[in-house]
Amino acid sequence: MQIACNRLDRLFAMHQTEYEKKAVEVLRSGYYIMGKETAAFEREFAAFLGGGFVIGVGCGLDAIRIALHVLGVGAGDEVVIQGNTFIAAVLAILQNGATPVFAEPDDGFSLFAGSIKKVLTEKTKAVIVTHLYGMMTPMAPIVALCRERGLLLLEDAAQAHGAADGGKKAGTFGDAGCFSFYPTKNLGGFGDGGAIFVRDPVLAQTMQTYKNYGSDHKYHYAMAGINSRLDEMQAGLLRVRLRHLDEINADKAAAADHYTANLQNPYVVKPVPAKGTDCVWHQYVIRCETRDELAAHLREKGISTDIHYPVPPHLSDACRFLGVKKGDLPLTERLAETVLSLPLYVGISREEQDEVIRAINGYRPVQ
Repeated sequence: MQIACNRLDRLFAMHQTEYEKKAVEVLRSGYYIMGKETAAFEREFAAFLGGGFVIGVGCGLDAIRIALHVLGVGAGDEVVIQGNTFIAAVLAILQNGATPVFAEPDDGFSLFAGSIKKVLTEKTKAVIVTHLYGMMTPMAPIVALCRERGLLLLEDAAQAHGAADGGKKAGTFGDAGCFSFYPTKNLGGFGDGGAIFVRDPVLAQTMQTYKNYGSDHKYHYAMAGINSRLDEMQAGLLRVRLRHLDEINADKAAAADHYTANLQNPYVVKPVPAKGTDCVWHQYVIRCETRDELAAHLREKGISTDIHYPVPPHLSDACRFLGVKKGDLPLTERLAETVLSLPLYVGISREEQDEVIRAINGYRPVQ
């Protein structure tokens, strides 16, 4: 049996008729940029998040980049971010002329207030929390810290559509919540796409203007903006996916629960969501001190895995100029050396999962 780490075709097949109907509808409309589909998706996603405003943009990186810019983060500012994040958020900081300052996560992959406090300086302007792998970061202590210190708070919720802390959705705790709709996400499109969530209507309008060349109405440019727009096709297809998001999240949660209940290997550490949070399981990420050997063992049995992420941003060539050296973030680096993402997707069968479970439970490191 060959088992892929991810499969998008099964989720498409479940709602194929709806997707195809919507695609034809958009094509026949003759309107492909900033039309009724985008406006409707923005309203519907805002309602899903509990009220507020959603601004559709071109991708998840742009969501963070635009949010930082409009909130006033720029040259001379420092932005605290966890070391074990995806590099997009780091690039967004750099592209605004600010400096990323890396903080260590906890053992549950999450940023926490104590770690943030250790790296605060007089230059700190903002904090970005990443809800990694669909696991929700406990937000109350971080919100309190940011309020106390007068810091902006952004959430990178690119992997956490529908995750919650105390019933409140990821992306709604801070000054802005940033989302990606990359196809592998639980709320994924069929190409690139992203969005920003805010509660302030003035801020929302400013972001809408900035992302459209700085135009507040046709051929009138209120500011020097950029071009980053969620197109009508992606918005329309995302409206279909959004209708099924609770079902998608429940399907992945059931598969994750099956792994958690049945993986029994002393050399493997299973993921544990923080108490009081709801995880949406974008990935099911285990840890193993002999990760590469385990991955090879699974590959020999026809099981594909992935590593999210093998190189932490501070050790990437893109960030070398920051001067953060190997050993400066020991836990972040240890996570990069030991994490392994198992096959997890909507439609994965129990037979496939049980094959993965048998292979992992039967693994022992080479002595």
